[in-house]
Amino acid sequence: MQAEERHKLRKKSQAKKQKTITTESYLQTVFRRFRKHHLAMVSMIILAILTGAAILAPLIAPYDPNAIVGPFGGPPSKEFWLGTDQIGRDVLSRLLYATRVSLLVGVMATLISTVIGVLLGLLAGYFGGVIDMVIMRFTDMVMSFPYILLVLVAASIFKPGMWNIILILGFVDWPGVARLVRGNVLSLRETNFIKGNIVAGMPIRHILFSEILPNTIAPILVYATSVLALSMLDEAALSFLGMGVQPPTASLGNMLNGAQSLTVLTSQPWLWVPPGVLIVVLVIAINFVGDALRDALDPNSEQK
Repeated sequence: MQAEERHKLRKKSQAKKQKTITTESYLQTVFRRFRKHHLAMVSMIILAILTGAAILAPLIAPYDPNAIVGPFGGPPSKEFWLGTDQIGRDVLSRLLYATRVSLLVGVMATLISTVIGVLLGLLAGYFGGVIDMVIMRFTDMVMSFPYILLVLVAASIFKPGMWNIILILGFVDWPGVARLVRGNVLSLRETNFIKGNIVAGMPIRHILFSEILPNTIAPILVYATSVLALSMLDEAALSFLGMGVQPPTASLGNMLNGAQSLTVLTSQPWLWVPPGVLIVVLVIAINFVGDALRDALDPNSEQK
C-alpha cells in the first residue's frame, strides 16, 4: 500500500510539474533557464551596478573628471579613494565617466552593426539570386581584410573622437551578423508558415519583419553580446593608441595610455590597475551573459 501511495504521489507531482512547464510562457522558460547559470546572474548584477554608476556619474562622481583637484600623482586617501593622476585629477571620477564612454561606444556600435547586418542578411537570404550574390561577395570582401588592420586604417583616416569610433566599429562589425541572419533566413524561407504567407499574398515587409525576424532574434541577441564585448575592447585599444577618444575626455583606454611609463607601472599602480581591471570585468561579465543567453534560448538545450 505504501508503495502504491508513493507511486501515486510521484505521478501527481510529475503531472503538476508538467502542467507548470507547459503553461509557462516562452519568456518565462528562457528566464528559468537563464537563472540556472549562476555566473551569468552574478555578471548581470555586476553589469547593472556598473551601468547604473556610469549613468549616474554626474551625480555620484566626487569631483569634476577634468578638474585639477589634488596633488600630482597622489596615492589613494580618504579624500581621493583611487588617488589622483599625473596632473591632479581624481581617478575615481574619471573612472566613472570612462565607464560611461566605453559602455556608450560598445552599445551604439553594436546597435549600428546589428541593424546593418540584420537588414542585409534578411535581403540576401529571402530574395537570393543576384541580390544574395552581391551582398555576400561584399560581405566576404570586408571579412577578407584583417579586422584590427581595417579598424586601424579607418581610425587613421578619420578624425579621432568618440562618435567617429562608434561609426567605424559599427560599419566594420556587421558581416558576422549578416551571415548569421542569412543562414537562418534560408532555412526559415522553406518552412510551411512562410510559404503560406507568400501564397496568401502577404507583403514582403510583413513576411520579413513580422514572421522571419522574430524567429531569428535569439541567435542575433547571442551574437550581439560578443560584438558588444569586442567593441568595448576595440575602443579601449584605439584610445590606448591615441586614435580613439581624445583627452581630456576620459575613457578606459586613454586612462591606460597615461600610465605607460615604467615609473607609473611600478610605483603608481592606482593609475592603471582600476581601468585595466574594469575592462576585464566588463568583458568577462558580458561573455558570461552571452553564454547563458545562448543556452537559455536554445530549444534543444538540456536544462533540468
